[in-house]
Amino acid sequence: MAWFLLLASAVLEAVWATALGMSDGFRHPAPTIVFAVTLALSMAGLGIAARTIPISTAYAVWTGTGAALTVTYAMLTGGEPITVLRVLFLAGIIGAVIGLKLVGSAPAERRTHQPVG
Repeated sequence: MAWFLLLASAVLEAVWATALGMSDGFRHPAPTIVFAVTLALSMAGLGIAARTIPISTAYAVWTGTGAALTVTYAMLTGGEPITVLRVLFLAGIIGAVIGLKLVGSAPAERRTHQPVG
């Protein structure tokens, strides 16, 4: 369940990143609202997923997936050119994300982190 939540949060990261660009520096209300709502939901999902998945892995998967989706969307909508190198590097990001899931984490990393203090 934590991995599903993490991936859903990564999709929301791509949505808020795209909405941020469309907001033109918060000048357009609709994309600004989409940005704010999806940012909050994406961060909440990351935080909840990090209760189970080590934050180092969760953050890398969240940012990598979100970045890959953001660039893919931009290429598909004509905002950025589709080139062989872009596709190759995107495949590398996705491969690294899948690799992090496949290798899992050591038992010591799976322990619930308790706040210091």
